[in-house]
Amino acid sequence: MWRRLSRSQKLLATAASATGVGGAYLFYAESQRTRQRHAQYMATLNGLPVAHAESLQAHAGVVETDIKPHDFWAPPSRQEMLNKLKGLDKDGQKAKEHEEFDLLIVGGGATGAGVALDATTRGLKVALVERDDFASGTSSRSTKLVHGGVRYLQKAIQELDYEQYKLVVEALHERKIFLDIAPYLSHQLPIMLPVYKWWQVPYYWIGCKMYDWFAGREALESSYVLTRSKALEAFPMLKKDELVGALVYYDGQHNDARMNVALALTAVNHGATMANHCEVKSLTKDESGNVNGAVLCDVFTGDEWTVKAKGVINATGPFTDGLRKMDDKENAEIVAPSAGVHIILPNYYSPGNMGLLDPATSDGRVIFFLPWQGNTIAGTTDSPTEVTHNPLPKEEEIQWILNEVEHYLSPDVKVRRGDVLAAWSGIRPLVRDPNATKTEALVRNHMIHVSENKLLTIAGGKWTTYRAMAQETVDRAIQEFDLKPTYPECRTEVIRLIGSHAYSNTMFIKLIQHFGMETEVAQHLANSYGDRAWAVGTMADATHQRWPVFGKRLSPQYPYIEAEVRYAVRREYAETVVDVIARRTRIAFLNAQAALESLPRVIEIMSDELKWSKERQKKEFDDAVEFLTTMGLPSSSSQIVYPVTKDHHPAGAPIENAKSHDAVFSRARFLPDELKEFQSVFSELDHDKDGHLKAEDLPKVFSRLGVPVKEDVLDAAIKALDNTSDSSVEFSEFLEIMSQVKDIEIRRHLTNEKGGKVSLERSGGGV
Repeated sequence: MWRRLSRSQKLLATAASATGVGGAYLFYAESQRTRQRHAQYMATLNGLPVAHAESLQAHAGVVETDIKPHDFWAPPSRQEMLNKLKGLDKDGQKAKEHEEFDLLIVGGGATGAGVALDATTRGLKVALVERDDFASGTSSRSTKLVHGGVRYLQKAIQELDYEQYKLVVEALHERKIFLDIAPYLSHQLPIMLPVYKWWQVPYYWIGCKMYDWFAGREALESSYVLTRSKALEAFPMLKKDELVGALVYYDGQHNDARMNVALALTAVNHGATMANHCEVKSLTKDESGNVNGAVLCDVFTGDEWTVKAKGVINATGPFTDGLRKMDDKENAEIVAPSAGVHIILPNYYSPGNMGLLDPATSDGRVIFFLPWQGNTIAGTTDSPTEVTHNPLPKEEEIQWILNEVEHYLSPDVKVRRGDVLAAWSGIRPLVRDPNATKTEALVRNHMIHVSENKLLTIAGGKWTTYRAMAQETVDRAIQEFDLKPTYPECRTEVIRLIGSHAYSNTMFIKLIQHFGMETEVAQHLANSYGDRAWAVGTMADATHQRWPVFGKRLSPQYPYIEAEVRYAVRREYAETVVDVIARRTRIAFLNAQAALESLPRVIEIMSDELKWSKERQKKEFDDAVEFLTTMGLPSSSSQIVYPVTKDHHPAGAPIENAKSHDAVFSRARFLPDELKEFQSVFSELDHDKDGHLKAEDLPKVFSRLGVPVKEDVLDAAIKALDNTSDSSVEFSEFLEIMSQVKDIEIRRHLTNEKGGKVSLERSGGGV
């Protein structure tokens, strides 16, 4: 009967079963199977009869399948990990017993770390190596969403595409697991779809409700409709003109790089051998020509050695084809890299508890506008690109995002290039579809491929489905490499990540009470480290102030504290400054200028921990500045010389020789002296003292200020003011024009257009 149905009938039948009685039965059956698997696992661990374990589970509602590490648990050092890879004991002596690894995983991103956790919790002997750092690539440069994909749902319905539908349903299932196993790193986020035409209300409502229904019992909060007034109350920055109302649906949001680090640490806690900054130089093969290991190299020392494994898994994301070429130069490329640019704006661009989705931008792409880590993230773009280690965001992509954001915001909110605090580009490893003509048409699904020489590759996918991808990969590896796991079933649905066991939404209060920390700092630690925040707190130095008692900030603008640097080195395998500012803390992603200003203190702390030489300190500084240029920092900052100052550099203090002489990057805020000068010149030219200047007098003002401004730039600034009442300008409007002039000049400079230079000092730290 099923074979006789048309494609559309199959889709409708599937949707009906997912949302109706059939769906309820499927969810019930799946939950029963999961419950049984949990019981079997616990029976194995505890030596209990399965029936007794199931009985306990029935009474308790859940069976604990993982054990909470104690508060001060420290993983083996990186050197101990390298020793294990070399077949040595922790002291560097040849181990008495050394068996080859079951699996060698190459790539420490979300997929690789997920595979390592899945495999090691099944009892396999697992090793993972990463050329750079955990989450150093795409896994730290995402949109930070844990979502089913409303865009994929739309395509599934419009194109009657069953594969897209399956992708959405799988992702919605994984979304729930994601939020359960890492509650401190992920949370629900309401996302608004503004409606400007009445006919869109039922269209969006049906779409949002289907999104809820497809999630079934694992749905988050239910979507709902907002009236025009309620929409503006929830999102005051929204453009009011022609606004009808809004739909609000829920998805998940997370801290991607810290989630990746938590995955790696959890795998280590369960017995995996993990080493970052360890590169694969070549693959080794047995007599039959099958891949059976790799030649590894410690990036810092250059030391090389060979590791043997029953199977090698390629989980290198955008660099997938590079490892496949190591296996066989004739291997065809299977990844179509796509660049996604994001920008970070100040927090006043969005409310702290509501995101926004533009489902139909000027060129048909989707853009998100979300609160994240105290700032606002906007993106993303989607364009073909080349694979590079630290891709640069293109200025035209940044401008496109700003233009799209401007369409949805009130005219009172001036969207300026100088407001961009950070910008980055991430490379998505999309699976290549030979029939696709546009990058947007590529399905972000995953593909598992085994080469003729037995190199297993997992490619594609997205953050939300990392766990399901890992499960499929390990299942395939067991089959391909004839592995004998202790526990054949996947356990990662219920294994909570390190930091989750004793976490609660109110634990930050105890951090405040016990350590005398600022509320913002305590909340940040709880939401970044979970129950590991206690260990971070014990490493904090006293401030020698009445309040806060502990917790010296790296930057006065952000809640990151110096103790996090020490914790990252001692407990989280941070080996470089970039590891700390980009992936253990997220300051580089939130504000490139603030990250630059924190470098001297970060280097000072890491030097104390790792005993760096002066030469290594300088190299770390130079490498960090180079990295920050890929995060939106002006390229002129690469000319900064370390050490920045002879004396101790206070955390967050401006770096004097870090100013850009090529352009002014300002958040349209003026220094007190500038304001006094503006007011003096304005008053001088206000001959009748009525508080107004004629528009034709503005060139005189700029001339008196010594600011050369081209006529077209000034006309554009006045036009942006939208002052149609008369030709006069008040002082507040004059300040607005000054800001517009600065922003236009910034945009011209960054797009390599010739224009006059505005000689105003940096005042806000935007890049």
